[in-house]
Amino acid sequence: MTTHFLHPVGLKAQAVNFRALPPLSLYIHVPWCVRKCPYCDFNSHEAKSELPQREYVAALIRDLELALPQIWGRKVYSVFIGGGTPSLLSVESMAKILTAVRMLLPLDVNAEITLEANPGTVETEKFAGFLDAGVNRLSLGIQSFSDAQLNALGRIHDAEEARRAVRVAQRYFDNINLDLMYGLPQQTLEQAEQDVRTALEFSPQHLSCYHLTLEPNTLFAHQPPPLPDDDASHAMQLCIEELLDAHGYLHYETSAFAQPKKQSRHNLHYWQFGDYLGIGAGAHSKLSFPDKVVRQARHKQPQAYLDAVAQGAPIQEARELTRNDLAFEFMMNALRLNEGFATELFTERTSLPLLLIRRELEEAERRGLLSHDQQHIAPTELGRRFLNDLLEIFLRE
Repeated sequence: MTTHFLHPVGLKAQAVNFRALPPLSLYIHVPWCVRKCPYCDFNSHEAKSELPQREYVAALIRDLELALPQIWGRKVYSVFIGGGTPSLLSVESMAKILTAVRMLLPLDVNAEITLEANPGTVETEKFAGFLDAGVNRLSLGIQSFSDAQLNALGRIHDAEEARRAVRVAQRYFDNINLDLMYGLPQQTLEQAEQDVRTALEFSPQHLSCYHLTLEPNTLFAHQPPPLPDDDASHAMQLCIEELLDAHGYLHYETSAFAQPKKQSRHNLHYWQFGDYLGIGAGAHSKLSFPDKVVRQARHKQPQAYLDAVAQGAPIQEARELTRNDLAFEFMMNALRLNEGFATELFTERTSLPLLLIRRELEEAERRGLLSHDQQHIAPTELGRRFLNDLLEIFLRE
């Protein structure tokens, strides 16, 4: 299959020049789930028959082998296995994947290896095996501890299964994230607060609290459920932030809360504009080279991906980022961090001088959305609330 390489006009005149490449992480995508949730816009596909695990695992390993020349010699600091529902894979499949990762890549001795899992009984029974395979951080897609809300979200687990999954996970893992959502159909402030209070009963190391949004090409976008209005949703957000702060959780990113020193290293890596290689159906990569930064996308449909890997061409699209792309994408990620970033990080991760965005920085500060000095740049409280307005300032034609 032919890889489509998009080369923006004038890019060569805007070449970058890295003194040192950003740190590197690995993302592994497993595209199947038991049932597609009506709000989900990720590349996931209902498993209507037995998964082709043997073929897919072999394709992942071959995909990684084909990518090695692009990342040769670079240490990998974190691995994230997402989906879909990667916990649908057998323990044997997971062990084979992670064994190949260790054999092919210089994995950091302290690398964070996260697996996304659903609270269903079948997946829960595999937790001990996933730990033995090398997973050291588990991210559970709880979403809510309310049966009514789980039903409204189209989830296949109930509230008791969610609680049981957390209890089982804590037998094996000492680093657990719970995904929760708020702003759910007909949800009240009290119900949103109760979900978080229930999560706190387990004292998870990390909580991700996402506002439900109606993403294009989802069932909810075509058939919108009755959702709380903006004021009600904002009240839920403030309540959650205050409650977690009172329990010692650091609100370090728009939707992320962690106990001290338990921030997600893999997600911090994204938000600080590190590099990542993505393998698997529909996976995306951002890779830096001494003179350019490239984004890649693998074939999305599982069978198309398997066929493409068999032909030695898993990448469907690739494009080099322009200087404007780099500046905006850095800010789009780094301004999600509540504490912001050190000014030198901009140049380290883009190879560009901060002077390039001086006008935008001054405009954002004038509007009260951002604060900056020679050492540090951070969104203000107003900027965090109206993050899209802040980011639009850095979006150039």
